[in-house]
Amino acid sequence: MVQGKFKKAKLPASVQQKQKQKNAKAFTRRSNAPIQAKKTKFNEQQKIKNAISKTVNKSVENELRSRAFEGQIKLSKAQEAVTKHHQAKAQVAAEAAPSTSA
Repeated sequence: MVQGKFKKAKLPASVQQKQKQKNAKAFTRRSNAPIQAKKTKFNEQQKIKNAISKTVNKSVENELRSRAFEGQIKLSKAQEAVTKHHQAKAQVAAEAAPSTSA
């Protein structure tokens, strides 16, 4: 046996039974104690609420954006350059046409 170590002595059976009873009583619940709310239950509800609000917000935002940009068409840079060129030609033609007829 290693020096400095003590052998644990077993307690008498009567003492062991009393300790078991004390441990069992520690986990019993009072009959009039309020029921504690579970944290996981609240977290689960909160996650569901967040998911629903995110999806609703996204759908509403998409709807608003589509209504705002209904008449507008997004053009590439090349398409914008072509439209500017045609607008300039049309403007020059419009300015020249009234002067020849007048």
